[in-house]
Amino acid sequence: MSAFAGRAGFVATDSGPAAHFGNPLGEQRLLARGRAVVELGLGVVTVTGPDRLSWLNSITSQLLTGLAAGVSTETLVLDQSGRVEHAARVVDDGSVAWLLTEPADAAPLAAWLDSMRFMLRVEVADRSADFATIGWFGESAPFASTDLPETPVAEWVDPWASVTPGGWGYADQEAHPASDWTLRIAVVPPGTAGAIAASDEPVAGLLAYEALRIAAWRPSLSDVDERTIPHELDWLRSAVHLSKGCYRGQETVAKVHNLGHPPRRVVMLHLDGSDGVLPAPGTPVVSGEKEVGRLTASGIHHELGPIGLAVVKRSLDPAATLTLSADDVVVSATQEVIVPPGAGATADVPRLPRLGAVRRS
Repeated sequence: MSAFAGRAGFVATDSGPAAHFGNPLGEQRLLARGRAVVELGLGVVTVTGPDRLSWLNSITSQLLTGLAAGVSTETLVLDQSGRVEHAARVVDDGSVAWLLTEPADAAPLAAWLDSMRFMLRVEVADRSADFATIGWFGESAPFASTDLPETPVAEWVDPWASVTPGGWGYADQEAHPASDWTLRIAVVPPGTAGAIAASDEPVAGLLAYEALRIAAWRPSLSDVDERTIPHELDWLRSAVHLSKGCYRGQETVAKVHNLGHPPRRVVMLHLDGSDGVLPAPGTPVVSGEKEVGRLTASGIHHELGPIGLAVVKRSLDPAATLTLSADDVVVSATQEVIVPPGAGATADVPRLPRLGAVRRS
């Protein structure tokens, strides 16, 4: 049950938090300006024990050894082939590492971490039922003046605004919209969430948040399928440290970044809204008569209109007009490049001629 269920206009998502409160675009404007809060409904996993950071460092993609208390980052769990299995926002308070993930991933992430403890001094717990996650944009929380029964137990600041140390951004940095992305997330006890909900602070639903996320090109675990590698979503920008020690999947990360190209790439789609329909995540993306990718997220932005994120074939012409179907209506879309077709191969190693090849003058 959402702590905000009693607010006027509350319309729930399938996962519990509000989709909206009756005015998604108005809520989105307030949220973007730092004047509203959104209940994100994230999963909360905690890791305690003296070995927690060095242990997490050894099994995930980010450099976490020596992470200072209160400093926020994010990390990925990859399989042996470098495909994304889990993603977590991480902040350590000096005694507890707080890992925030999508609600459906909290239990699987906690179970996997628990299976990897071996003899190390760490304890893993899924605390999703014990806390709520409240998000806002800007430095100070809109609810800062609210009389709260308990203060937040942790606060995570999204590092997406710039390329993090050890990371790499494939997108055009001068045109990147992340400079306006100032998301903060507080982990709060249920009573505190209830006090915020009962206050006069403006609130927004997840529809508002999702549209802002898409416009910022911000990847999420919801954009991941069984083939996703971090490069395809430009996730080396904030969740991967390219020069840290060994971890599962590192060989693929290094090989694709240094010598190869990601087989797919994420784009933002500007969708035709003439017919008033919005393609749903998972909708195939078509060029001509060929399927070239899939839509991972969609929303209506208060300035850009209908937009989406899609993962498409690397070879797709960036100028190609695409189509998607929604309610038996064909919706056209144009691409805005995020990960360019030439991403990767940063080592610029010259190709050797094939053995036996004849050079012609």
